[in-house]
Amino acid sequence: MNRYNRNILIEGLGKEGQEKLGQSSVLVIGAGGLGSPVLLYLAAAGVGCLGIVDYDRVDVSNLQRQILHYTNDVGQEKVRSAREKLTALNPEIRLHTYPEKFSQENAAALVRSYDFVIDCCDNYTTKFLINDICVQEQKPYSHGAVLAMYGEVMTVIPGSACYRCVFPSPPEEGTAAVSSDVGILGAVAGIIGSIQATEAIKYLTGLGELLLNRIFIVDARSMQISSLQVEKNACCYCQT
Repeated sequence: MNRYNRNILIEGLGKEGQEKLGQSSVLVIGAGGLGSPVLLYLAAAGVGCLGIVDYDRVDVSNLQRQILHYTNDVGQEKVRSAREKLTALNPEIRLHTYPEKFSQENAAALVRSYDFVIDCCDNYTTKFLINDICVQEQKPYSHGAVLAMYGEVMTVIPGSACYRCVFPSPPEEGTAAVSSDVGILGAVAGIIGSIQATEAIKYLTGLGELLLNRIFIVDARSMQISSLQVEKNACCYCQT
């Protein structure tokens, strides 16, 4: 257990919590700016099984923020690139890769196979699908989003407020800013992804207080951090 000694020393986690991590599985949807730190920290922490969903290939423009991928990975499938780095970091864990789009056709089957799900995608359609499927399947998950120097995290478990309780529907196409227009600071993606990994570890071990019924907001430009309380909406699409 020497690899996980610094985890085991944490009050409330200990050897029992480390064993829980080793027996747990997490599905990470997206292996980019958010998925990179999420996957690295979950692998390092000893989460026993990680699933990685991403149908994209590494592009040179990704390297500014997607720290799982290196220059010689350009053109390679992101899931393959991710597997190589994570195996090198911790060969003790199991990795399942899905080089496909997370869609209505495969979403439920993928989610059912894991204990916790992490939304690391970069588009609204997939974010709403992740939320809806996780609520439907009563699967806990972490929502994360980052744009320019701003990021947010929210954890959803059965019975808590969900993403649609806050945002009932996706914005109309062309009305919301996207990273290809306003950019993303790589370090901010690292902050948000690290928080998402922390939420997953806390859920799996029963450690601490989760970000339930609130959105944790980081504004790195002003270095202001806030937490917005939200309520479960009885008229939410997922509750009807």
